[in-house]
Amino acid sequence: MDRDTIADIITSIRNADMNRKRTVRIASTNINENIVKILLREGFIENARKHQERNKYFLVSTLRHRRNRKVPSRNFLNLNLKRVSRPGLRIYSNYQRIPRILGGMGIVILSTSRGIMTDQEARLEGIGGEILCYIW
Repeated sequence: MDRDTIADIITSIRNADMNRKRTVRIASTNINENIVKILLREGFIENARKHQERNKYFLVSTLRHRRNRKVPSRNFLNLNLKRVSRPGLRIYSNYQRIPRILGGMGIVILSTSRGIMTDQEARLEGIGGEILCYIW
């Protein structure tokens, strides 16, 4: 049985954000690296670097600090990530039906024939793909 590395990265980031951790260590795969690049470009994380331990590579990401958080259990202040397509149920969409998260405030990460990209990039290029996750 294969591991769902996308669910692992989403869960790691969500747990670190809820517990107010500054850094997250993620296993380095091509998909994870592309997702972290998108999160870095969109401003959800501050920094990411590749780290090696005992012939295994890890991505160490620094989460963006949110100053106004007082209670960690309030959902609207936390970084929200949701895994959509999963190994047991793949969800595909053409470019016209890609959902908009919070009216465009959030992003949808898709796996397309041209690589992993955001919903905006997929709409501009006119291609659809597998919906990996929502982030808002």
